Amino acid sequence: MKPDHIILSPEDDVAIALADLPAGAAIAGVTLTSHVPRGHKVALRNLEEGAPVRRYGQIIGQASRAITAGEHVHVQNLGMSVHALEHDFGADLRPLPAPAETRTFQGYRRADGRAGTRNYLGVLTSVNCSGSVARFIAEQAEKTDWFRALKNVDGIVPIAHSSGCGMAGDNEGYDTLFRTLQGYAKNPNFAGILLVGLGCEVMQIPALVGKARLRADGQFKHMIIQDQGGTRRTVERGVEALRELAEVAENCRREPIPVSELVIGMQCGGSDGYSGITANPALGVASDLLVAHGGTTILSETSEIYGAEHLLTRRAVSREVGEKLLDRIRWWEDYTARNKGEMNNNPSPGNKRGGLTTILEKSLGAVAKGGSAPLAGVYLFAEPIDSKGFVFMDSPGYDPCSVTGQVASGANLIVFTTGRGSVSGYKPVPCIKVATNSEMFVRMEGDMDLNTGDILEGVTLEEKGREMFEMFLRVASGEITKSESLGFGGAEFVPWQIGAVM
Repeated sequence: MKPDHIILSPEDDVAIALADLPAGAAIAGVTLTSHVPRGHKVALRNLEEGAPVRRYGQIIGQASRAITAGEHVHVQNLGMSVHALEHDFGADLRPLPAPAETRTFQGYRRADGRAGTRNYLGVLTSVNCSGSVARFIAEQAEKTDWFRALKNVDGIVPIAHSSGCGMAGDNEGYDTLFRTLQGYAKNPNFAGILLVGLGCEVMQIPALVGKARLRADGQFKHMIIQDQGGTRRTVERGVEALRELAEVAENCRREPIPVSELVIGMQCGGSDGYSGITANPALGVASDLLVAHGGTTILSETSEIYGAEHLLTRRAVSREVGEKLLDRIRWWEDYTARNKGEMNNNPSPGNKRGGLTTILEKSLGAVAKGGSAPLAGVYLFAEPIDSKGFVFMDSPGYDPCSVTGQVASGANLIVFTTGRGSVSGYKPVPCIKVATNSEMFVRMEGDMDLNTGDILEGVTLEEKGREMFEMFLRVASGEITKSESLGFGGAEFVPWQIGAVM
């Protein structure tokens, strides 16, 4: 029989329902006083008003009123507790065991030394005003005989966005967008980039291009619509520019590349009460395996590690790295306060229906994606990642925006865990979708690549983590993910807009 509940730590005040449990059911020595949906929490003991409530052996909030043993614990009786934590630096720093064998994947070696898992051409825009023209160029190119004859190019990706003008040219928002656009132009999953601007925008093409070539392979062209003479001439010349880039891209071939060249962005979205039990810790095992092989994994979504950052600072390779993470936490506390928000406005309504109550609870499950590897570095949104190992990149919890930053930072593969179900893709980078529970996996099997719900049926985290790691290598070598087969990736480029729109 499948278990009907799980207790994650001997110190916990709650058990997690693994099935819909009726009032009167007995679990862990207590009798339920009401119906408890699967993924939700049940009190294991009486808790006074104001008492801390623990899950994972960590505080996830405090009782907003007295709670009796057997009661459903959720938004009606659990609230955010005061967020004050002691931060030790490097206290849990442990080296990972060396792998028994050297592994490779079939990837594209680029001129700058990095490796791609896909071979796309991109039409990148400096400003929203050139977004439609970028799409016109891509659509027209895809109708040509030369495009249809290509065998080794995965496609053309037009990258439009809603910013680039109506902004200050010398502040944090400008710098963030600048890094994002440059990062996409250099991402190793692109074999060539055409950059298109209008001409009068704040985000000027000459500034983006800079004094040095934007790509080491020279596979980069740019044009300004106002200088070209308008839409039709820009589209005509843009198609010709893509044809020239495609001639070189067509000659790219996959070759054996060490696993150490994989850079994986780790995300969770549409999380539920199982996320921190199945998919996220299994991804943590896979992350450790990749890091042990010399690869890089990126944890992000700063607003969704809030309350669990002390677990990361304890693994920081230095006090400096740990302090950089805390600097980002303090920035977010200020950012939300001056915008009349609060850190606990997350979890979302869907997260709460799935059993998550406070941001502290959600964060403790989210950081499990990072496994146990040392925290080797902390980076700004879209900042180029120059460290190997497990790192953190600052970002919002909004998934498309967070992934956009990871791709700009250099990710060549994305892994996305979800409990409620998520439909998205992130060209030029393939995305592996991981279901936290078997019911959703079956219901949305056309969108999910891997099920981790069987962990609740006896499969170990180590077994599932190894299975996920092997999927990393297959997808990096060209195996198509569900989101790729469905054609996702045309609407998920979402740069982080910070500051006033003027």
